[in-house]
Amino acid sequence: MASISEFRRGIAIMYNNDIYLITEFQQVTQSRGRAMVRTKLKNVKTGRVIDNMFRETDKVEAVRLDEKEMQFLYSDAENYHFMDTETFEQTPLPAEMIEDQKKFLKKTMMVKVLFHGTTPITSELPTTVDLKVTEAEPAVTGDTAGNVTKWVTLETDARLEVPPFVNEGDTIRIDTRSGAYVSRV
Repeated sequence: MASISEFRRGIAIMYNNDIYLITEFQQVTQSRGRAMVRTKLKNVKTGRVIDNMFRETDKVEAVRLDEKEMQFLYSDAENYHFMDTETFEQTPLPAEMIEDQKKFLKKTMMVKVLFHGTTPITSELPTTVDLKVTEAEPAVTGDTAGNVTKWVTLETDARLEVPPFVNEGDTIRIDTRSGAYVSRV
């Protein structure tokens, strides 16, 4: 059993007979001093996200997840296929499980896949990823008032706002958690 003080982003818990991942949490203190934690929980089977409040006295069952480093191979209509580089065993993950990560996912990329027993639960991209710019809008000259950005298309077909000095053919580093430009490589 885990207490709410042990809640962290990415921890798996058993709640209402389903496994949920904690995607967000915030400690809240009520006017009478009762500590509570506001959470966003993602059901690993359905992908549905719910909001829930836990009291400081609540106990939940922590679920142990095993982590494997796997290589992304390819995607088809329903699944993204990953390979364990030690055993060469392939594991398909449903497209719904990849969600917004697919815009930064490129072939041969190493990804952490979390398992509950032998069932894949979710995947985690590296914190940053380097991608090539395949298409860039021209920068507007003389427009320097404020925070100037322009849109580019990356090799994964994702679109991203970047500073005006980024050009087609450049490789840029992106934070996969926020989807924000970090630097030019």
